[in-house]
Amino acid sequence: MNPTFQPQTTTHRVRSVDEIREQFPALASDWAFFDHAGGSPPARQVIDRVARYMSEVPFQHGASYPLSQQAVAGFDAGRASMARMLNATPGEVALGPSSTTLVARLARSLAPSLAPGDEVVVTNLDHETNITPWRRLEAQGVRIREWAFRDEDQALHPEDLDELLSDRTRLVACTHCSNLIGTIHDVPEIARRVHAAGAKLCVDGVAYAPHRRIDIRALDVDFYVFSTYKTFGPHAAALFVRADNLPSLATQGFFFQPTSNPKILEPGSTPYELVGGLAGVTDYLAWLAGQESDGSQITDSALETAWNGIEARERELLRPLLGLLADHPRVTLYGLADGDDPRRVPTVSFSVEGRQASEIPAALHEHKLAVRFGHFYAHRAVEALGLHDRGGVVRASLLHINDEAEIERLVAALDEVL
Repeated sequence: MNPTFQPQTTTHRVRSVDEIREQFPALASDWAFFDHAGGSPPARQVIDRVARYMSEVPFQHGASYPLSQQAVAGFDAGRASMARMLNATPGEVALGPSSTTLVARLARSLAPSLAPGDEVVVTNLDHETNITPWRRLEAQGVRIREWAFRDEDQALHPEDLDELLSDRTRLVACTHCSNLIGTIHDVPEIARRVHAAGAKLCVDGVAYAPHRRIDIRALDVDFYVFSTYKTFGPHAAALFVRADNLPSLATQGFFFQPTSNPKILEPGSTPYELVGGLAGVTDYLAWLAGQESDGSQITDSALETAWNGIEARERELLRPLLGLLADHPRVTLYGLADGDDPRRVPTVSFSVEGRQASEIPAALHEHKLAVRFGHFYAHRAVEALGLHDRGGVVRASLLHINDEAEIERLVAALDEVL
């Protein structure tokens, strides 16, 4: 990794763990969940907003009658909430049912601007969301180049881009943080190199967004996508498109005209009631930071307090788990072993010598511990690691909503079954 890359981290005290867990009704279970990288439970504030939308304004948009206009207002509040999280403007945020859908739409919209011989760089570490749509452009003569992660740390190194970039490079697609490895990449440095080559940068932030604050201005990206259902919200997603890129996107329907409105990426499948619940995510973050005002008015100070508090709490939870796995003689831990390294998020993947990945989650069921195994749509990364014939990796993914007792249960049970 670039040795100069040191994300800013400070410790902020937020609500107690008991108060936090009360905001997540799905945690009222005997099971302890460590599958949050697949999807987090929604916060109570989100559930309440979705319920209000469905009970009060479940009406179509675009009509002249007041209830339709109220429905649009609820939808717009969701968009504004996601813009606030990203440090973007609402006019730069497209919404959809999933990150996979949004990136596929983005690739289709950029395709007409690409000519045979143009180049697109993808990685072998990303979720397929940020690989397949770009690789499909080969059918129109676009050359695909692959940026591979390094074996020694399973991370992407910005300097390895230099031999891949050329005057024909039009776009680089990479992950902010792998959903397998849990290492944060130096996106500002990647952006600097990509833009120096005259190309655009599309970043998958799905595995980053639940753990750190996103500031797309500081990241200097062209496109950035994350899934709200992995960030305490409803099953939807948000795509940032920098304003100066919008006019160049091809529309998704013949009746749409070229425009600077992100709605050109939203035809037909944006779930109104779920977008109506998105403001509940910033409601929750405001509550977490002790801000009493509505989440749509969340301050920069409150965002900083909430996200730094989340990071500090997750670091405390992560230490004992990494301590067990890093020192275990039969375990190979992927990614950083130091839970205090600011580049490490609590998405933890490992393999066990002589064992199929499927054996470990099954052995934890009797302890009522929920972890997963597989490739998690990072199929190429698992292939590069040589783990497909062993069923992929075992992944235990934490959030700040886990508590210390759950971590103790997980560590004790893993120590028993490994």
